[in-house]
Amino acid sequence: MAALWSRERQQDFRSRVRGCLVGGAVGDALGAGIEFLSLDEIRAQHGADGVTGYVTAYHRRGAITDDTQMTLFTVEGLIRAHVRRDDGLWHPPSDVHRAYLRWKATQSEWGPDERRDEGWLVREEWLYSSRAPGHACLRGLDDEVMGTLDKPKNADSKGCGAVMRSAPFGMLVGWSPDLVFQLAVECAVLTHGHPTGYLSAGVFAVVVHALMQGASIDAGVRGALEIAAAHDGHEETVAAVEAALAMVRTGTPDSGRVEELGQGWTAEEALAIGLYCALVAPDVRSGLLLAVNHSGDSDSTGSICGNLLGAMHGETALPADLVAELEGRGTMLQLADDFSMEMTQSAALHGADGPRTHWAKRYPAT
Repeated sequence: MAALWSRERQQDFRSRVRGCLVGGAVGDALGAGIEFLSLDEIRAQHGADGVTGYVTAYHRRGAITDDTQMTLFTVEGLIRAHVRRDDGLWHPPSDVHRAYLRWKATQSEWGPDERRDEGWLVREEWLYSSRAPGHACLRGLDDEVMGTLDKPKNADSKGCGAVMRSAPFGMLVGWSPDLVFQLAVECAVLTHGHPTGYLSAGVFAVVVHALMQGASIDAGVRGALEIAAAHDGHEETVAAVEAALAMVRTGTPDSGRVEELGQGWTAEEALAIGLYCALVAPDVRSGLLLAVNHSGDSDSTGSICGNLLGAMHGETALPADLVAELEGRGTMLQLADDFSMEMTQSAALHGADGPRTHWAKRYPAT
């Protein structure tokens, strides 16, 4: 794959990967301190404009939540899936599932167990903090039995816990949109088995996939809805996305219009709000602030909007003051760069017949 990539294209890809991951984390952190407040409560505490920057959450400013934690483990699972091909093994949902089980451990254990060789990400001590994880995510990972489309975990759950972690599937630019959609869906049912829960994840991933390649949000949405419409149970997801598109044409964006799309606790509402705010954003900061200043799941809608805007514009478009104060930024950049190298230069990092390199320790094929 690397031979097909010019240096300029590799640099653009890395900038968009970084932008997608860090942008999502910035949106997550902007919403972290107001996630459970109504719009009236947000304005009462922070002024008529609501939050205009980070507020304290989890004892610090710029703190991320479970949304970013799970997104990072999604990225790690995808890298390890590609490494495992050296052993003739190729089933990415299994590798993502194992990554989510590692995330689950960070929600209850005191810190990393140095006796276990599970790669570098799970040894990052700052990740060992419970940040209001969704009940469906926790229940779906209570045991090591993997949910599938035939037998999904939490068959009635359509919370936003699957869609908010699914941007990394869209970063697989060498894949077709259909395969990106399918992988996002198969990894969503690990915890969320309602069609709206997993189809929204698929739609989100395909939109990110389009943005990563320089297409517009509109083009990405059209392609994603076409794929989704072929699946049973697509009606809620498609209706919510179409409502977001229609809202763009109603006038000047404001929190009232955001709240007409819902509160973001369910997958289709979070997706609709994130899409709407990204579509109407005159700049990244304005889009992110619009995405979090509403009654509802502010961190998830901010995260989704940030993933979209970061993938669209690249890392240098992100507000520098917000990036500088973001919790875990170093880890995110390492992971983003590792993903970029794996997707574009994997032959130099590992191979079935080549020597074992440092990469095998970072991403063990287990």
